[in-house]
Amino acid sequence: MVDYCPQWVADFANEKAAIELHFNSVNIASIHHIGSTSVKGLCAKPIIDILLEVYSLDVLDAQTARIELLGYEVKGEFGISGRRYFQKGGIQRTHQVHAFIVGSPGVERHIAFRDYLIAFPKIMLEYGAIKKEGVKLCNNDIEKYVAHKNQFIQFHEQQALNYFSLKQNRS
Repeated sequence: MVDYCPQWVADFANEKAAIELHFNSVNIASIHHIGSTSVKGLCAKPIIDILLEVYSLDVLDAQTARIELLGYEVKGEFGISGRRYFQKGGIQRTHQVHAFIVGSPGVERHIAFRDYLIAFPKIMLEYGAIKKEGVKLCNNDIEKYVAHKNQFIQFHEQQALNYFSLKQNRS
């Protein structure tokens, strides 16, 4: 866990450009910077999370050799139905890509939570404190760390979805 680093914005931009060069752009709707590294001021594990919105998972699956050329390991759904997951950097992971169909709940959930943390700095700081506490308590056990912050994420993820749904309905 490290303090926010402005370099993460450039790291995302560079990886986004590389992905755009290697994939069939007809299948890619959007590429988003998500996760803690996308929220200015939030501490994070220094791993760039990328959300890839695609029109077809089948087309993406047929192109996995292209992402392997960028150094990613193909992980399949990796525990989340309707997602394709890719990791780069091995044990010292630097990037991870989460690919979902355009407009799917996975897309909405990630974008809403990111934007909610940005919109509500007090909640973002509370989340950072929970993450730091989790690191101290969990002794490098990722499952314990995820469990430690899970209740906060579940509650605020739902708040984020409700907030942005209400905001859209008012527009």
